Amino acid sequence: MTIENGSLTIMNKIFTYIRRKLSVRVSLWVVFFAAIIFNVALGFLFYQSREAVRQEAISRATTILEKTSLRIEGILNRVEVASNMTKWLVQRHPDKADSMFVYSRGMLLNNPDFYNCSIAFEPYYFKDKGRYFSAYTKHTGDSLRTTQGGSDYYQYFFADWYLMSQLLGKPCWTEPYMDLDVATNTSEMVTSYCQTIKNKQGQVIGVINTSLSITWLSQTISAVKPYPNSYSIMIGRGGTYFVHPDTTKITRQTIFTQTLEHPDTALTALGHAMQRGEEGIKQMNINGEDSYVFYKPLGQTGCSMAIVCPESDIFGGFDRLRNSVRAIVLVGLLLMLYLFIRIITRELRPLRRLAHEAETIASGQFDAVLPDFQRVDEIGQLSQSFGNMQQSLVKYIEELKDTTAQKASIESDLRIASGIQMGMLPEKFPTKDDRDDVQLYASLTPAKEVGGDLFDFYFRDEKLFFCIGDVSGKGVPASLFMAVTRSTFRTVSAHESMPDRIVTLMNKTIADMNTNHMFVTLFVGVLDLPTGRLHYCNAGHDAPLLVGAGVGELPCDSNIPVGFMPTWKYSLQEAQIFTGTTIFLFTDGLTEAMNADYAQFQMERVNDVAFQALSQQQQEPRQLITRMTEAVHQFVGDAEQSDDLTMMAIQYIRQQSDVRMRKSLVLPCDLQEVPRLNAFVEEVCQEVGFDETVAMQAKVAVEEAVVNVMKYAYPPGQQRDVTIEAASNDVRLKFTIIDCGQPFDPTVQPEVDTTLTAKERKIGGLGIHIIRQNMDSINYERIDNLNVLTLRKKIVKIDN
Repeated sequence: MTIENGSLTIMNKIFTYIRRKLSVRVSLWVVFFAAIIFNVALGFLFYQSREAVRQEAISRATTILEKTSLRIEGILNRVEVASNMTKWLVQRHPDKADSMFVYSRGMLLNNPDFYNCSIAFEPYYFKDKGRYFSAYTKHTGDSLRTTQGGSDYYQYFFADWYLMSQLLGKPCWTEPYMDLDVATNTSEMVTSYCQTIKNKQGQVIGVINTSLSITWLSQTISAVKPYPNSYSIMIGRGGTYFVHPDTTKITRQTIFTQTLEHPDTALTALGHAMQRGEEGIKQMNINGEDSYVFYKPLGQTGCSMAIVCPESDIFGGFDRLRNSVRAIVLVGLLLMLYLFIRIITRELRPLRRLAHEAETIASGQFDAVLPDFQRVDEIGQLSQSFGNMQQSLVKYIEELKDTTAQKASIESDLRIASGIQMGMLPEKFPTKDDRDDVQLYASLTPAKEVGGDLFDFYFRDEKLFFCIGDVSGKGVPASLFMAVTRSTFRTVSAHESMPDRIVTLMNKTIADMNTNHMFVTLFVGVLDLPTGRLHYCNAGHDAPLLVGAGVGELPCDSNIPVGFMPTWKYSLQEAQIFTGTTIFLFTDGLTEAMNADYAQFQMERVNDVAFQALSQQQQEPRQLITRMTEAVHQFVGDAEQSDDLTMMAIQYIRQQSDVRMRKSLVLPCDLQEVPRLNAFVEEVCQEVGFDETVAMQAKVAVEEAVVNVMKYAYPPGQQRDVTIEAASNDVRLKFTIIDCGQPFDPTVQPEVDTTLTAKERKIGGLGIHIIRQNMDSINYERIDNLNVLTLRKKIVKIDN
């Protein structure tokens, strides 16, 4: 452990020294790139040289293999030719037994490299010689020994060499076998060429067998060595080794024996290729050493020979040369590094002095005298630049003080602007303790001191008017555009109840004064609180989520953002919001919130958080927004907020009470029917238990609304009906007035100034004023081309 710590300390000191010395770093970079160039050049040269050595080795080994193959084939052909000549002599004198000894002996006299020759005949062919007659000649030392072979102990008729040519019907070479010499009690591994002898009638009378010594053949082939450690092998048809440097394997093992214990696909493939009589080269690992194997078949014998050349022999000289060159290059690079460090250190000496003076100036001594090097190169230019910088630094510091003071003032103004902007947004959010129909919560977190997101809501005539938007850009311009948008929403929605009309008028107003080509994505909704019916218009904003029975997006049409085209017609959409459902609205600052790896929060995570909140019964507005805020903060981590983040959640919680009473009346639009109307209203009020004062208020309000329909709903001359429906539960009495006349929303009429005289007031608006004064709520909707006006009054029963 102590040695390791010491090594780390030394390495740290070396790295520290390199970081402090520019001359060392520059020298290292130069030597590094020089090393790369040398390595690339030498690598290419070594590659080409190695390839040339490889091609030369292939050519050399192939040539030797070819010559050896031709030599062996020549020997084998000589055996075949000599055997054919002897056969011809035997067939000329098939009845002269003694001549067979002469022919057999002559075969070996003329071919001293043959091991033996046997001319064997069928049983009792020469009756005077007995059952066995084989003229057998064999080399014994430097002399030849000729004898008559065959006995009851050696019945050659059943030997392979005697039967193979007869069974195959043609001359052939035998697999190696052990030839036993009884006279000398010696044996030799041989391979024989045998062919049958036939008489003139075509009957087989004998076999000529000429043998070659496997030991001699092995020595002849093994003598050929392209490289000092290379060696040759020869296998037969079955893969048996005839020639191998390990003599214990000859005739005892095949080329596949080794693969039985240690599977070797390369060696197996080589054996099969040699068996098929193919010629080629293979690169493989033999006995743990990479080698090249050159193989070639030996004529028609069925044998194949190969020369194995280890790579260490082929590339030994090349590898020694390469290592020598590498050593020379390494020494040269180290010498180059030393010289470069010395030269660069000398050239950078003025820079060290200049750096010392710069530190003096940095400490606050701006009047320090800089050295004059009297140089015109880059160092001289740097010295002159330092002098100019010294003169400018004092001026810059004074300007920096002024700028810092101005920045502090701007930051103070931005904090005030942020407070003003946040003060424009609603601060009090209704909960289920405040209302029995809806609860709401919203949050806005700007990315800068002021932002461009907005949200707003308010209640009018039992409707919830709300909006959420995202202004293009950030900072002060976006905040001003946000303020204009919010004010315009309040102004327009005070006189319009349909979201499409609200957005259309806002778009025209904003686009006409939008000289900077900014825009705002906007979602405007109007929720009818008694029924839960939602009318909405989406202007290029993210679709809200509905969290209730499940989690899903509210379908939204494709409309352009507000501020682009003043003539654009925005579409109106409608949805039924059921009790307990939460409308979750948000800006793209939620889905596009980024973490340190620039990955976005995305809609998939928004849905996951909403599903979790729903599954845990936490879909109330404040709970849902709190969970979503925590999820975003956990995802973003310490990354800087990239965009304004605004969320608003609205939960519809109104519980529908059971209807206790329901009545209706259909009247023609004729003022003479007013008495019937009043009687109907009185009857309804008595049934629900209103006292006379409350009943009178209801009668005045309903009469005012119905008479207004009778007078103005239809063009003159058209006779249509008006329907009055009454329904009550334990809490409220509701009158619904329905007609199919021209669309008219009385709730958007401006408030009447009752302080003015009748002559001073404008005509219109007094009727809706009377209705508002006598009823608890008034609500208008246009449903299926029908005007639907709903008047509600809390039930106050007569006190007995």
